[in-house]
Amino acid sequence: MSTGLVFDIQHYSIHDGPGVRTDVFLKGCPLKCKWCQNPESQSFKPQVMFNADKCTGCGKCAESCTKGAISFDKNHISVTDRSLCVGCYDCVENCIPKARSKAGEIMTPEEVYKEVAKDAFFYGDDGGVTVSGGEALSQHEFLIDLLKLCKDNGIGTCIETTGFAEWERIEAVMPYVDIVLHDIKHMDSEMHKTGTGVGNELILENLKKLSNELKKPIVVRTPIMPGFNSSDENITAMAEFIRDNLPSCIEVNLLPYHNLGEGKKTQLDRDDAFLCSVPEPELMEHLRDIIRDITGLVVK
Repeated sequence: MSTGLVFDIQHYSIHDGPGVRTDVFLKGCPLKCKWCQNPESQSFKPQVMFNADKCTGCGKCAESCTKGAISFDKNHISVTDRSLCVGCYDCVENCIPKARSKAGEIMTPEEVYKEVAKDAFFYGDDGGVTVSGGEALSQHEFLIDLLKLCKDNGIGTCIETTGFAEWERIEAVMPYVDIVLHDIKHMDSEMHKTGTGVGNELILENLKKLSNELKKPIVVRTPIMPGFNSSDENITAMAEFIRDNLPSCIEVNLLPYHNLGEGKKTQLDRDDAFLCSVPEPELMEHLRDIIRDITGLVVK
């Protein structure tokens, strides 16, 4: 039986695919996007998140930690040595003020399906499950088992992916996928590597195969970060790529950057803040107009 590392399940979502959906977030991603809104999704291991504002210094977390990973600073706020933490979550279970929380839980496809099926009444003809990440394709065996369970029970399926995966994995998963939400972060490979840690050659090649060989309905999604990928030149290049290479693309979504992920980095004891402004609505609409004019697609 396969198992997956899941860090969140969100019910009644309306933003990640058509209709009402249940979003399943798998942990672990080969990209390390500096702007990631869910930085807890990047590691392939379970993690403890710590909200210092809730800590009362009671000491229960340190008492329960068998690895000696927890100490206290001069303000009696607990501090975690991440090099010693093994993600056992004993400190989470014993944290009285709930300052500590889980990021990552091992689940079977059947366990996740039971959560998804709770929302089946609301799906109608368009809704269903969307499996995201992290990068869902990094756990492709679990992903296949979960999607197959959903398909066998009449639940529509969608995945959100960076496309950074071996083609064999993508090909194996796609028979169980109705719609693909596919990221394009930047059209310039060097800029893509600067922002994510990897180039974009494999991603764009997989995207072309997905559309031309497998003919899957694709929604291209691009997070817009002013100063990184918001130039007319980059958006024009992306629109021309979509027009010329993705005949099965049905829609484009431009997603304005927000900084909610920065607070989560603090809870993971990370100090790699990403400094970026939130794009103005006028800029977003201008970029949407560029894509509409070139592709003729629906752009949201």
